[in-house]
Amino acid sequence: MKYDAHYYPSASRRMVTFGSRGMVATSQALGSQVGMQILQQGGNAVDAAIAVAAALTVVEPNSNGLGSDAFAIVWVNGKLHGLNASGPAPQAATIEAIRAQGHDRIPDHGLLPVTVPGAPAAWVALSERFGKLSFADLLAPAIAIAESGFPVSPVVSQLWEEACADYRRYDDDVFKPWFATFAPKDRAPRPGERWSAPDHARTLRAIAESHGRALYQGELAERIDAFIREHGGLLRREDLAAFQPEWVDPISTRYRSHDIWEIPPNGSGLIALQALGILERLGEEGRDPVETLHRRIEATKLAYMDGKRYITERDAMQPSVEQLLADDYLLARAGLIGEQALDPRHGNPIKGGTVYLATADGDGNMVSFIQSNYMGFGSGVVIPGTGISLQNRGCSFSLDPEHANVLAPGKRTYHTIIPGFITRDDEAVGPFGVMGGYMQPQGHVQVITAMLEDRLNPQAALDLPRWKWTEGRTVEVEPHFPDHLAQALARRGHRIVKTTHSTGFGRGQIILRDSSSGVLCGGTEPRSDSAVLPW
Repeated sequence: MKYDAHYYPSASRRMVTFGSRGMVATSQALGSQVGMQILQQGGNAVDAAIAVAAALTVVEPNSNGLGSDAFAIVWVNGKLHGLNASGPAPQAATIEAIRAQGHDRIPDHGLLPVTVPGAPAAWVALSERFGKLSFADLLAPAIAIAESGFPVSPVVSQLWEEACADYRRYDDDVFKPWFATFAPKDRAPRPGERWSAPDHARTLRAIAESHGRALYQGELAERIDAFIREHGGLLRREDLAAFQPEWVDPISTRYRSHDIWEIPPNGSGLIALQALGILERLGEEGRDPVETLHRRIEATKLAYMDGKRYITERDAMQPSVEQLLADDYLLARAGLIGEQALDPRHGNPIKGGTVYLATADGDGNMVSFIQSNYMGFGSGVVIPGTGISLQNRGCSFSLDPEHANVLAPGKRTYHTIIPGFITRDDEAVGPFGVMGGYMQPQGHVQVITAMLEDRLNPQAALDLPRWKWTEGRTVEVEPHFPDHLAQALARRGHRIVKTTHSTGFGRGQIILRDSSSGVLCGGTEPRSDSAVLPW
């Protein structure tokens, strides 16, 4: 039977999902199955998250891989923990070194934007602190999938083919291993076509057996160093060996009687917190859907301008996180929102392609986890014979010495990937997240307001048509965004651009827990090949 895996003339409907003993929500059905397998083998939510994260590097390589960064927010035994596993710039990465190679900005692809990969170290750190099962057991499902192969899902195939077209632009030998690894037929695998990754499997096995040391101090580190030296890159084995993830205290803001939590900078979750804080100070929303959308867009724009201006490593930020979330500053920002769309500017409060997954277990433990190569497959650089696709997170650095996020050796850059978490009265409500580059804080604002203001269940909140502010007064909306709302927003001065596809509007997962019954309620992303599985 012939059919088009991308053609859906009728709208689908997905119901919200309930469970009690555990739940896993991811962008890939195979990934969700891996997480549920781990829970049913006696693992906890943290074990499940690690296993899923490893599996997603295999089944969704267009979004994440063994060269990714990661962040996590973990609720274990009644307490919230944050993990920042974003890798820093190499010690050789200076403004002068970049300019010496003829660049006035860090390029998007190739070796210069490569920073230390943090995701495998995040898996190890989470397992050592909170896991129940052995680390090798957690990576075994991903290894098996990589070895035996799997049918590629539709959205992954589409984004994979876009990456092929992107990297074909370059006439540089450094990209040849990517094509040899991910496009041996000079094309992406088609939907339903079986794909296996034996190099990836061998590398995962080495990481599992060494608890990550192979990647950061052993043979894999040596292979990374040798290839990058040969092709004029800056990352070295010493950079890998020096890396350690950082345990951090999540930051929060109050919104509609709930506390919304994000990882502190260098992550961009501060933007979502600022936007929600502005909306909280505007007060309860009325029944006018146009006014509601207008306020949410304007609050997000104002927060984003501050984020783009100020976010970098937390100890290098000026103003501070506390100043950007201060009550009087958020009130002042809220006061800027009127009837018409703003051309937003940053304020000054100083006085004088990513995968997201959520897991939960029957004991109340919950994980919000995200990892990413950044732009699709990342740098376009694969270390030959390893399956390691290196991220390109360093292209977010500025070469302007006056910019807050200026490049410096050993510095972590502004990061788009952000896991979120909700609590109320010191009780876990649950993990949430929406991946998708600069869409992510906007997606967080949209799903939180949908659930806590509009009273939508997690699936309905994820199903809502999304908007995305891009610059100035320009707001992109999805193809199925209601015309009457788009027209009404245009009358308020917004420049509304209706897109022809939804791949740029993020992909999210949500799991909520009822504190009295322990019942779990989950939703998963309709814009991806996703699945939420209950137990």
